[in-house]
Amino acid sequence: MTRLLALVMTFLLMGPALAQDTAPDRSATGGAQTLEDIMARQAGLAVNDAERRANVGDPDSAAGIAEQFGVLGGVSDPELWRGVRYDSADITVSAGGPVAETLVQSTGMTWFAFREGPLATYGGWLLLGTIGALILFYVARGRILVDGGMTGRFVVRFQFIERFSHWLLAGSFILLGLTGLAILFGRKVIAPTFGPEANAMLLKWAMYVHNNVAWAFILALVMIFLLWVWHNIPNRLDLIWFVQAGGIIGKNHPPAKKFNAGQKIIFWSCILLGSSIAASGVALLFPFEVNLFAKTFALLNATGLPELVGYGPLPEVLAPQTEMQLAQAWHAIVAFVLMAIIIAHIYIGSVGMEGASGAMTHGEVDEAWAHQHHSIWLDEVKAKQQNEAPAE
Repeated sequence: MTRLLALVMTFLLMGPALAQDTAPDRSATGGAQTLEDIMARQAGLAVNDAERRANVGDPDSAAGIAEQFGVLGGVSDPELWRGVRYDSADITVSAGGPVAETLVQSTGMTWFAFREGPLATYGGWLLLGTIGALILFYVARGRILVDGGMTGRFVVRFQFIERFSHWLLAGSFILLGLTGLAILFGRKVIAPTFGPEANAMLLKWAMYVHNNVAWAFILALVMIFLLWVWHNIPNRLDLIWFVQAGGIIGKNHPPAKKFNAGQKIIFWSCILLGSSIAASGVALLFPFEVNLFAKTFALLNATGLPELVGYGPLPEVLAPQTEMQLAQAWHAIVAFVLMAIIIAHIYIGSVGMEGASGAMTHGEVDEAWAHQHHSIWLDEVKAKQQNEAPAE
């Protein structure tokens, strides 16, 4: 799933450069770009530069150096600079490693335009749209109440270690989300409103918090996975839950064990999307050390999926800077999706459902709530209590 999402993100960010249209006829210019190329690029259209990308010299076919008009080394100046432009020139540097060997990094502006445009725009509207939809749902449906009212008898829903893991994950994710949004929207929102100095100070601390709280988030992911994975394996009861819309629509209350199908979606969203966010985040914390996308693209190419959806093979050799730009874009895209899911989760666990908040505050829920939403789990708990009760 993560690799498929990576492919989608790559199409958004690099799609125009990967499109497999017919190479234009540049014979009149000797392979150099034409006026049409320049105008198309300025208009933001895809330009097939495969011919120029490959035209970086061929020493084996060069004329001998003793012959008239022989080319020294078989590579002319234009071919040399095309090799530099497309990161295929044989360059050796005395310091800096592979990063310094990339003299011209062509995807930087593509990444910047994506970050400032579609990423910020669609990501922002996704969060605002989620909040707006939940408000409309609350107005139309109201709060999900417990039928017949509470009994006043409580049952332990989550132990301390479970609640600690949950709040460690929730608290760290909220901090990461807020600081990440500040970093992304600081130039557009904070600086014009409060001034560049305030923006710089806020982003300095936002980056510090973001980079360090990330480790708490990763630890919490591991903890909740170990604690709850066995309770979140899909089963046939989940089909009943979906058919009855989880009891949110209508009067039916589908049976469920400790976690119902909706909660399983939240769990696996946190595990899968959270792990992807963590992996790309670690790549950003250790720049140019962890390269995820070239390897992922190689695996995707092996499946034939890029060709299946109309693209040619994805690049399996990427400049170090391109790896970081893809990691940053992917990190933000997945974070936006998970933030929207968690906003819905927060709604259901607080104002959206009566009696739900106690499960993660003091660890207990009313028996009436448990019977309505997790009847099988309640029966299992009561049976266990009876078996453990001392005989009189």
